[in-house]
Amino acid sequence: MTATVDRTHGDAVPPPKNRTHWLYVAVVVAVGLGILVGLLFPDFAVRLKPLGEAFVALITMMIQPVIFCTIILGVGSVASAAKVGKVGLGAILYFLAMSTFALTIGLVVGNLLHPGDGLHIDDEVASAGAAQAEEGHGSTVDFLLGIVPDSLFSSLTSGDVLETLLVALLIGFALQQMGPAGKPILTVVEYAQKLVFRVLAMIMWAAPVGAFGAISAVVGETGADALKSLAILMFGFYLTCAVFVFGVLGTVLRVFAGVNIFSLFRYLAREFLLILATSSSESALPRLIAKMEHAGVDKTTVGIVVPTGYSFNLDGTAIYLTMATLFVAQALDDPLSIGEQISLLVFMIIASKGAAGVTGAGLATLAGGLQSHRPELVDGVGLIVGIDRFMSEARALTNFAGNSVATVLIGNWTDGLDRERFDKVLAGELPFDERTMIDEVPEREREPAPA
Repeated sequence: MTATVDRTHGDAVPPPKNRTHWLYVAVVVAVGLGILVGLLFPDFAVRLKPLGEAFVALITMMIQPVIFCTIILGVGSVASAAKVGKVGLGAILYFLAMSTFALTIGLVVGNLLHPGDGLHIDDEVASAGAAQAEEGHGSTVDFLLGIVPDSLFSSLTSGDVLETLLVALLIGFALQQMGPAGKPILTVVEYAQKLVFRVLAMIMWAAPVGAFGAISAVVGETGADALKSLAILMFGFYLTCAVFVFGVLGTVLRVFAGVNIFSLFRYLAREFLLILATSSSESALPRLIAKMEHAGVDKTTVGIVVPTGYSFNLDGTAIYLTMATLFVAQALDDPLSIGEQISLLVFMIIASKGAAGVTGAGLATLAGGLQSHRPELVDGVGLIVGIDRFMSEARALTNFAGNSVATVLIGNWTDGLDRERFDKVLAGELPFDERTMIDEVPEREREPAPA
């Protein structure tokens, strides 16, 4: 990190030492120790599960305040509502296109591999599938009505990201219409955002403990032998996610923005590590917002694309639902026709909105969709309960990769990306300040994005 300048005396002042790199070294060590403990002491390891759950709960606690402040600042500070509409429309169209690609790739690979052939279920497996169906059942109407909160303030405490998104957009547009009279409120929200990121930076120091507990528990529960019979499904799913991320997303990012996807992922490496440790893409959502703003994407684009993408741009979840559905149908010797596959999966994608970052949500959505369309297949969901935790990691990583690429692309298409700053950040010339998790350079001091 470069030295700062004392504006009073003009002397160069070295910045405080950044010790956060040790935090992520500790996370890596904790993951390794967690795997070791899970294999050697499985009963003890399972009892460590609350450590991981507590850390994810702490992160989740901060999600709604982060989104609330970010969207209000992004929308309220824009002079014209047309800019917001342009970004929002571009985001929705892009999300639909990528979801279609993800579904198509999942269908092709699933039909080629036939991962469920030769498997059978017992009563214990069937009961596990029924339990997941109870959690996942819900209609599209319930989803739409659930976006509206009970009150203006309950949107910050409900735990539903879409409620927060709706209220923050309404407040942002209201402040936009107030003009100069709304600037004091925006200033308060800006300071509130800084406070929220400071608290989040403190919470992050618990990441090694959370990672140790989460990994220990899942290895202790499944064991090494539990994965053998389902290795084809896991291999196929991981391979499909990799093809989608580096083949589809990487090509789109290179062609339409001229950005190397490996450079972007290197900049977001710590976020990927955090997701791998917690199996939740929401654990990295606040950091993605902060890092995208630091990289030169304007507040409006970040404030709209990132939170919306976490509910509607579910590339990893789309691939998972596709392959898991085919797996269950094949395992029960009741394969789906192409028409049945498409109609069922479209329903599942709609039903899964708002649950992208919740561990296990994909499994519940799978069971709920089968319960609604093909109840005779629900029993087969129990076949993948044991490895869902591992597949959840790939889902979360793919969802996060898709949303990071979407933010850059849409910012580039809507003139919301300061390309000169973006290139410097990816090159390591303007490092992200890990101590505060928020860019301290005021928006007014940045060079405007090229027209």
